[in-house]
Amino acid sequence: MVARLVIAAPSSGAGKTTVATGLMAAFAGRGLAVSPHKVGPDYIDPGYHALATGRPGRNLDAYMCGTGLVAPLFAHGARGCDLAVVEGVMGLYDGAAGQGELASTAQVAKLLKAPVVLVVDASSQSRSVAALVHGFASWDPEVRLGGVILNKVATDRHEALLREALEESGVPVMGVLRRAPAVATPSRHLGLVPVAERQAQAVEAVAAQAEQVRRGCDLEALLALARSAPELPDEVWSAEVAELPRTGRRPVVAVAGGAAFTFSYAEHAELLTAAGAEVVTFDPLRDEALPEGTSGLVIGGGFPEVYGEELSANEPLRKAVAELAASGAPVAAECAGLLYLARSLDGRPMCGVLDADARMTERLTLGYRDAVAVSDSVLAAAGARMRGHEFHRTVIEPGAGPQAAWGLRQPERRVEGFVRDGVHASYVHTHWAGAPEAAVRFVGRCAAVGGPGA
Repeated sequence: MVARLVIAAPSSGAGKTTVATGLMAAFAGRGLAVSPHKVGPDYIDPGYHALATGRPGRNLDAYMCGTGLVAPLFAHGARGCDLAVVEGVMGLYDGAAGQGELASTAQVAKLLKAPVVLVVDASSQSRSVAALVHGFASWDPEVRLGGVILNKVATDRHEALLREALEESGVPVMGVLRRAPAVATPSRHLGLVPVAERQAQAVEAVAAQAEQVRRGCDLEALLALARSAPELPDEVWSAEVAELPRTGRRPVVAVAGGAAFTFSYAEHAELLTAAGAEVVTFDPLRDEALPEGTSGLVIGGGFPEVYGEELSANEPLRKAVAELAASGAPVAAECAGLLYLARSLDGRPMCGVLDADARMTERLTLGYRDAVAVSDSVLAAAGARMRGHEFHRTVIEPGAGPQAAWGLRQPERRVEGFVRDGVHASYVHTHWAGAPEAAVRFVGRCAAVGGPGA
């Protein structure tokens, strides 16, 4: 059994990431093996979690992967650890729009049978905090609210008023944190600035978060609460989903990384490897050639709009990507990858694989997507269903090619993305743990196409 806590809040902006990351780092600093997790599709927070623990930050998404995989994926990530800390998403009871508790922090906490610690922004309240905590504790009797951490507390007097108000709530105060600018993490148009873009500053911020938590939280009480969680079923997710016929060497699958392409799920590389690929990471900002022997290419999400000038300046790599795509080799691109394959991004030349142009806008496109494959591709057969997520402030024109990638059923019906030869490019982020056949199909196509890595 892995001791575990879910760190939740009444709403976004209360300080969940600061507290969760600080707890991870503080417990890791005490010699515990800490497993970091994040509810929902967020890519950025897990980077800070990984920095705090030295382990991959992993997502638990009941919408994209299904409720049945939440506990097995948790067990996979937490194997061999002393403690798991799960950072929630939005408010405790907020989930997929219009679908009740689905994908909410509360649902994940119930699936993991994990106690919840509520982080409350107390900056503009005193006695009212008791009513707020009482409401969250009593809303769903299946959610075990085991403690409260009061954040942004102004003074000793303010703290005394808050503690007095909470005495009759039955929910113990397990931490009180003062306002501390040093722990703040800068934000940008899609949330926090990723670790890969501010490594030194991120290390300092995580250290400051750990120190703040050590000073302000009762770590022994929090650890005791985590250890009170009951045992979970023994089912553990595995990437070993299928045996792929292999001839010769394993096909090399190049995966884009570096500061411009930071959005990826750890399970994707594990699934590609299990399906028979040799996964090699490269950085489109620095590398002028694809990894030797590349038979397939995966380009996930990130911030190409921030690094458009540098990406465009790397003409040798852009040409190499275009040549690989023209050869018919499998290419899977999501969001940032879609923009990189376009003809241009904000007027700057990109790879030119797609007859489309992209640009930055002020409008945020955000939400879960129920997708159906419109065309046969290297990821899915026509008609296959997959759940995903959109998160961007860019548009691409046209929004779909002659052969579209997905038909989306909500929030509005539309087709989007591009399928051509071996290329599958779309705005929709997917989590292959919920559809492992995508990795198997992709690697199978890499092996069939051949090339120096096959």
